[in-house]
Amino acid sequence: MHIHILGICGTFMGGLAALAREAGHRVTGCDAGVYPPMSDQLRALGIELIEGFGADQLALKPDLFVIGNVVSRARTAEGQPKFPLMEAILESGLPYTSGPQWLSEHVLHASAQPRHVLAVAGTHGKTTTTSMLSWILQSAGLQPGFLVGGVPLNFGVSARLGASTAATPRPLFVIEADEYDTAFFDKRSKFVHYRPRTALLNNLEFDHADIFDDLKAIERQFHHLVRTVPASGRVVVNQDEASLQRVLEQGCWSAVEGFGLNPDAPWRIEGPPHDFGIFRSGHKVAELRWDITGVHNQLNALAAIVAAEHVGVAPEVAAHALEGFQNVRRRMEVRGQVAREGGAITVYDDFAHHPTAIRTTLDGLRRKVGSARILAVFEPRSNTMKLGTMKSQLPWSLEQADLAICHSGGLDWDAGEALQSMGDRAQVARTVDEAIQQVKLTARPGDHILCMSNGGFGNIHARLLQAL
Repeated sequence: MHIHILGICGTFMGGLAALAREAGHRVTGCDAGVYPPMSDQLRALGIELIEGFGADQLALKPDLFVIGNVVSRARTAEGQPKFPLMEAILESGLPYTSGPQWLSEHVLHASAQPRHVLAVAGTHGKTTTTSMLSWILQSAGLQPGFLVGGVPLNFGVSARLGASTAATPRPLFVIEADEYDTAFFDKRSKFVHYRPRTALLNNLEFDHADIFDDLKAIERQFHHLVRTVPASGRVVVNQDEASLQRVLEQGCWSAVEGFGLNPDAPWRIEGPPHDFGIFRSGHKVAELRWDITGVHNQLNALAAIVAAEHVGVAPEVAAHALEGFQNVRRRMEVRGQVAREGGAITVYDDFAHHPTAIRTTLDGLRRKVGSARILAVFEPRSNTMKLGTMKSQLPWSLEQADLAICHSGGLDWDAGEALQSMGDRAQVARTVDEAIQQVKLTARPGDHILCMSNGGFGNIHARLLQAL
């Protein structure tokens, strides 16, 4: 099959392209921004890339067009289609589908080799937990396939098909299960397409204010995910989350395994983030010592261990695997240090962009560095943050920072006003250059500079290391 992917350079669609190529399909694709590193990765796989969405790409005559979420029916100020290729596909009546649907039909549930899908859902921690679970299964010799919204350092790639083993005649596939909508023509959450046998519900808060009216609307989509799990499957759920309990109350037809910090949780943890015990029904079943920071990562690890147990991996085996877990790029990734008399200045890169994620990331770093100064440099770049829906939570999310610098470019709301309660612990920069200058004037020996964004942030990490 020849597929042509519209929006191929996005994390999800790029991973899908890699899977399709590995499965033997001819893959071509287009995007508005065809540039490294994704372009290099895809071309190395023999995938032809085209800049832009020109209608002339119909001449490729693929068997199927696969449409990414970036594509819409939007028009320019002059009234011209922003995606003329999509308009041409519609006018010509040519076959098209969404990325999640193609993945479901041709990889996850292909008639020739259906897979046991382990789907990791939640507002936060999906990429990290998916990577943890994949590494556990790999370490146990189960050769899982996976599709992750990042690059797990243990694997060096974001997607692979995996293989069956003597222990898994139905191959395992771990997927980051996103609640964002599927495509302009399919407004269901992506994860509804995945039909998992193991569904991991890690947490649930309000997010994606551009497509969801309220938390109740997201809970309904999570319920739709639960509906797709067979009776022989398992729903692994964080019992500390009232929102997830409401999801289950809407109906659940599978076995449920609960985990959390609550002492009454069937699966729980005891101990600090770097050294803790894992308990099941009050009995200690494993212990984990590692260098990963934060209570949130303790819960991510516990969730991955419980999910892995559903496919036969013992908790002690899973915990041992996680001792060698190297996290994911852009998750508290140390980008470099600048030597200074009195202590090096360390620059970190993190994907955190939701207030809760910012808070938990800062909390993890604070636990690691103790009383050392933390400078939090961030940009409210997600659709939800751009709308200002959660701006009031920013002071709460930044409590552990000694200084917060907000890049306010592209915002329609006043960042200075939102951060006013922080007093002189908060600054606003209109440009990345201004943010770098503010850090340069403020940084001291021994500081930890945490840059947080779900985008490239103007390559601020490398530029800071050069400027300091």
